[in-house]
Amino acid sequence: MTHQPSFAHAEFVAKKKTTRREKFFRRMAEVMPWKQLLAIIEPFYPQCKRGRPPMSLERMRRVYFLQQWHALAAEAPEEA
Repeated sequence: MTHQPSFAHAEFVAKKKTTRREKFFRRMAEVMPWKQLLAIIEPFYPQCKRGRPPMSLERMRRVYFLQQWHALAAEAPEEA
């Protein structure tokens, strides 16, 4: 996905130190076969017909894995 860069993003582009969060998400992207998982889950994920649209499938599965890996309660991954 391409997004319009924010001021915060522009300021931290030249940042040299990698944060633990960035290391974790990079490692998570290397370890998990995200595209294959998405292809399996997508036919069963609810489509927005009316009402509030569901959270994107990619974000939802990452939240689920974070919850499982770190033994978080249901509300904790959303804030993390």
